[in-house]
Amino acid sequence: MFGIQESRAAPAHLIQKARSEIQNIMSSARGVHFIMVCSTDGFELTSIYKKENYNNSKLAAVGSSILAMVSAFTHEINLTGCQTLTLDAENGKAILSSVAAPRHPLIIIVLAEKDILLGQVLYMLKQASQAIKAADV
Repeated sequence: MFGIQESRAAPAHLIQKARSEIQNIMSSARGVHFIMVCSTDGFELTSIYKKENYNNSKLAAVGSSILAMVSAFTHEINLTGCQTLTLDAENGKAILSSVAAPRHPLIIIVLAEKDILLGQVLYMLKQASQAIKAADV
């Protein structure tokens, strides 16, 4: 699931594919204001944003840690294949999604307004994950 299988040095073509996919989400989904792709060991690879810029290094590190904890939790309760975690707060949503690429697994972090169409964003994340995974050759 979120296991570290390779180093964080993803090839340039994979990072470019990931950037293209997150740009598509940003331009198509109303209310999304920040998207970052990072390695499973907590390093930013690429990001785009509409509103304020966050401390990307900290977000990547914390996002990676959260997904590692969720992975351990789901293992303990015998759930398999967890791909996405959604945090719903009073002032917005955060979505953490794994990209189970065989050589360079990644994480996509999305920050959005409270009233986004969650199903649309989740569907777009799944499509983006599949496209990025296919590019990991």
